[in-house]
Amino acid sequence: MGTAVELTSANFESTVSGDGLVLVDFWAAWCGPCRAFAPVFEKVASAHPDATFGKVDTEAEQAIAAEFGIQSIPTLMIFRDGILLYNQAGALPEHALSDLVDKAKALDMDAVRAEIDGQST
Repeated sequence: MGTAVELTSANFESTVSGDGLVLVDFWAAWCGPCRAFAPVFEKVASAHPDATFGKVDTEAEQAIAAEFGIQSIPTLMIFRDGILLYNQAGALPEHALSDLVDKAKALDMDAVRAEIDGQST
């Protein structure tokens, strides 16, 4: 699978809830757009070794796909320090994915947590 790690029910929660940046590609082998996006995901993953890039096979891991309401693939999610920052279906070009990674890295997570705390009160 290259640079990306396979995420399963055994390691998904511990991977996305940990510290740092985690990008998750929800895909399936039969999905043409997923196969087209895979090399882009891998290329950006190799350019960002400080982030975790994971792939969820929605056929093999139907419970994870259901938990996150995946209805269209590929779907990309970005987590940082256990917080879901991005959730969108559709393949992205390399420059757009790289930009998203850079923006997620640049976020002030204290401000994000404060905003979340403010919304819940």
